[in-house]
Amino acid sequence: MNFKTILVHLDHSDRSPERAAVAARWARAHESHLVGLVPTGLYDGVIPADAIATGMTDYIAESADYLRRRAEAISREFRQDIAASGPMSYEVRLVDGVTVDAVVRYGHASDLVVLGQGNASNRQDTIVRALAEQVLMEVGRPVLIVPSAGVFEGMPKNAVVAWDGSREAAMALQAALPALRRAARVTLVSLRHPRDEDSAQRLLVPDMIQFLLRHGVQARAESDATEIDIADALLSRVSDLGADLLVMGGYSHSRLREWVLGGVTRQILSQMTVPVLMAH
Repeated sequence: MNFKTILVHLDHSDRSPERAAVAARWARAHESHLVGLVPTGLYDGVIPADAIATGMTDYIAESADYLRRRAEAISREFRQDIAASGPMSYEVRLVDGVTVDAVVRYGHASDLVVLGQGNASNRQDTIVRALAEQVLMEVGRPVLIVPSAGVFEGMPKNAVVAWDGSREAAMALQAALPALRRAARVTLVSLRHPRDEDSAQRLLVPDMIQFLLRHGVQARAESDATEIDIADALLSRVSDLGADLLVMGGYSHSRLREWVLGGVTRQILSQMTVPVLMAH
């Protein structure tokens, strides 16, 4: 598999340019066609309170015009940034549909979807975070999520792959192969609680290392038991190893269980500090 088409969600949030820059770097590195998707928000029902002047007689028409002009401005900025960084294959799509539906629909025609993490303190970013969760569940493609803080220059060179033997982890590892082949260091990390069974037969770590090697990826493996939350332990290992990419499966348990009880996927989406490539 290669990332022949990369889709990036663009909006008016502060992090959209960084998200676009990450997507453009990945597209150039993998010789991909980049699609900048700009949902206007017309059907999302989110219009700033001060965007439309009071006294307007046709609020709906004025709102639609405002959203269209805002989307066109986002598109121009994206085009200008691409042009300034050099020639590449790309296009921009403006769509009026519900954002999550549009990203999922166009994501089906892509090999990788780039989204933002979002920031819980900002209402717009909260919508972005919810978008990442919904798209991950529905798009059927790997999703690269860019953190809400930090600048991520260059391509990942030090990747951590979270491995728990699940279907989702296997899908994420497979999807990440083009990126892992470019990395100088890849670490397969398996974490468990002391009370959990350490099932070597389920994890098949030596087999996974050989699988990666046959795909041109030299990786090392580490396994550990931890008393703290798996998500916290995983993020700690990402930090300790100086990793600049985390690869993991998303929602190995039901989404309802993760929403009610919390879970690794939701914690990573809230606390991530490096780009995360997820698959479900």
